[in-house]
Amino acid sequence: KWHGLKDEEKRYRHRYLELLMSSDLKKNFIKKSQFWNEIREFLEQKDFLEVETPILENTPGGADANPFVTHHDALDIDLYLRISCGELWQKRLMVAGFEKTFEIGRVFRNEGIDTEHLQDYTMMECYWAYADFEKMMELVRKMYCAVIKKVFGTLKFKIRGFEIDFGKNWGCVDYIETVKKVVKVDILKSSNEDIEKKLNELGEKYEKGLSKGRLIDQLWKHCRKKIAGPAFLVNHPVEVSPLAKRNPENPKIVQRFQVIIGGSEMGNGYGELNDPDDQEKRFEEQAKLRDAGDVEAQMHDKDFVEALKHGMPPVAGFGVSERLFAFLADKSIRESVFFPLLKPEGGRNDDPKSIFPVFGVNKKTKGKTVKISMTRDEAFALLKENLKDEKNILHSRETEVIMRALARKLGEDEEFWGVVGLLHDLDWEKTQDNPSEHTNVTAKILKGKGFPPEGIRAIQTHNSEHAKGVERREKLDYAVACAESITGLIFASALVHPDKKLANVKAKSVKKKFKDRSFAAKVSREMIVECEKLGLGLEEFIELSLNAMREIDEEIGL
Repeated sequence: KWHGLKDEEKRYRHRYLELLMSSDLKKNFIKKSQFWNEIREFLEQKDFLEVETPILENTPGGADANPFVTHHDALDIDLYLRISCGELWQKRLMVAGFEKTFEIGRVFRNEGIDTEHLQDYTMMECYWAYADFEKMMELVRKMYCAVIKKVFGTLKFKIRGFEIDFGKNWGCVDYIETVKKVVKVDILKSSNEDIEKKLNELGEKYEKGLSKGRLIDQLWKHCRKKIAGPAFLVNHPVEVSPLAKRNPENPKIVQRFQVIIGGSEMGNGYGELNDPDDQEKRFEEQAKLRDAGDVEAQMHDKDFVEALKHGMPPVAGFGVSERLFAFLADKSIRESVFFPLLKPEGGRNDDPKSIFPVFGVNKKTKGKTVKISMTRDEAFALLKENLKDEKNILHSRETEVIMRALARKLGEDEEFWGVVGLLHDLDWEKTQDNPSEHTNVTAKILKGKGFPPEGIRAIQTHNSEHAKGVERREKLDYAVACAESITGLIFASALVHPDKKLANVKAKSVKKKFKDRSFAAKVSREMIVECEKLGLGLEEFIELSLNAMREIDEEIGL
């Protein structure tokens, strides 16, 4: 008789043994396969065409999520793993004349793990031209009832303290009115400060500096917990729905619905935005949020906006993930996948960084060794000839050590990158009152000394906001920009720490201060997030920079 593995981690590590011995577990996965097949069959019977869209994307879109980054060796470009099931691609197919499409596939989101969230999972998205979101709501209701009845044999469930009957009339829950009723906040009229105050009263955790849309979402998540459903959540504020069409009678809300079951969101549908001008403005707003540190804000997909300009018909869209199946099976989503991701037991025997390309670096693309016309000591002597203020010299040193850390991380020439970082502000004391000339004097000095052109260019591009004719496009350019910018944020974070010691400053603390634009207000958040151009996430870059500056903490007095 098999008694089963009791330790959850051991069960996941030896899932094949558990499947071998547990017929109930095996039946659950067979049922899950049937779940997706029934969805496929339902949609095909309604004349939806199954399509396949790219998993690797230049610009991830279709959801508010932090993407995974990878590198394409042949093209030598960084790419993202998709965060939605082809939303923006399927909408392009609507432009191309397809009227009903769907895709079932894997999506990847670099976010937290809990009972309802994994980093890679299966979902379905479908799109229907010339239908409004109310027609899609009715299709979704019929699909849920048909699929659930076939897979589970019933429409009535008692799960996690809720009694749920999919066969009864599905009501509508008004987003704004529900929040107003439950927590006495009118989100259309409230300021960020009002919502933060209410979240504090409710004991809900949130990060400082969040956009209004994120704060509203946090408030809603508190309000939804007791809604049994099934019900359709409607009348979402535009701040939480960057891809949904506005309500023509009230432009502050959008044509969107979510399926609410057992206090959770179990499906998401839109009347899809097809106005290219409105879409571009919303992408620009999202880009500002991303530059301010919101890694889940959507990226500006210019190619998609271009497609909309060719004309997309009215479209309704809907997506649902395997979270729905896990809920109905009364399992955590982690329990509902064959092999959930785990940290390697006892550490790795191999170092993947030495075998596979990481952050755009491998044997084919690894940076060349650059011959520099001066030694590091000569570069430092040149720095001290031109900079007399100790603060400016220390800033140059801080940038140097971060540039060296980046070079090691990316497999580039550490000496060259370090010297470029050291000299990036060589002319600052001569040009600080004339920003458009900053770095031009440096360029003349370094050209006269035979310094490598790519190094001079990288130095000049860190002032591209003021100097005309230079734009960042190479790894070295982005490295100088983000490295020299983050020094100020880290230095300021250390100064407000109780013991003013870099050693005790945490990356998460710096990240929170990054989101608060009133803190170290002159630090360019936009330049710091260019670390993403190097394939580094914000928190990872902060950690790398912190560790680099700790190497010279005594020198900089922290």
